[in-house]
Amino acid sequence: MNNKEILEQIKGGLIVSCQALPTEPLYDSYIMSMMAYAASVGGAVGIRANTIVDIKAIREKVDLPVIGIIKAEYDDSDVYITPTEKEVDLLVEAGCEIIATDATKRLRPNGKTFEEFFTPIRKKYPNQLFMADTSCFDEGKLAEELGFDLIGTTMSGYTPYTKGRKLPDIELMQKYATKLHTPVIAEGGIWCPDDLTAVYDAGAFSAVVGTAITRPRDITRRFVNALEARNENTDI
Repeated sequence: MNNKEILEQIKGGLIVSCQALPTEPLYDSYIMSMMAYAASVGGAVGIRANTIVDIKAIREKVDLPVIGIIKAEYDDSDVYITPTEKEVDLLVEAGCEIIATDATKRLRPNGKTFEEFFTPIRKKYPNQLFMADTSCFDEGKLAEELGFDLIGTTMSGYTPYTKGRKLPDIELMQKYATKLHTPVIAEGGIWCPDDLTAVYDAGAFSAVVGTAITRPRDITRRFVNALEARNENTDI
């Protein structure tokens, strides 16, 4: 698929994030590939995935556009979603249709600003689709100016200056949709079908759902927490 076809494929549909960290029970590339397969059978139009190993396993199972990321921690930065050019190079080599990177105003490894990080990457890969994982409007505006193809609300609530924002961040999506020209990817806090329809009503181009579909530990915890809260209220 060319870039236009990729964007048409994901427009108006559901992208499912299939990720598991080393501390999680389902941390296994085969399991992630089967999660992706199940999502595709269920009607997903794309997959968001972390690590080259998982991405390769997923691409063997499903024929859907992949939003690729690499979560990597560096001692001198809080940015961990595709934080340096090294991770971008690996994702390009893996053939990811879309590459997502943290697009917040926080400094990257080696003290680089977001602009210093992305400007040479955009020049290096002029035909690669890039998604900006942002947390506030100013970040999305800069991402558009720097040439990102998609702007996501992924980091809303996860930066010090957006902590506590209600998710999904409908307000931010509406602002992006009305004030910017770049397609908006709704991501973060979409827990139920009503949330999904709400982000589309807010002007989203496409939407990513992860934990609510592919993290059974967290889903179970939500149910258990509801029971515990009920029991506490009953005991009073």
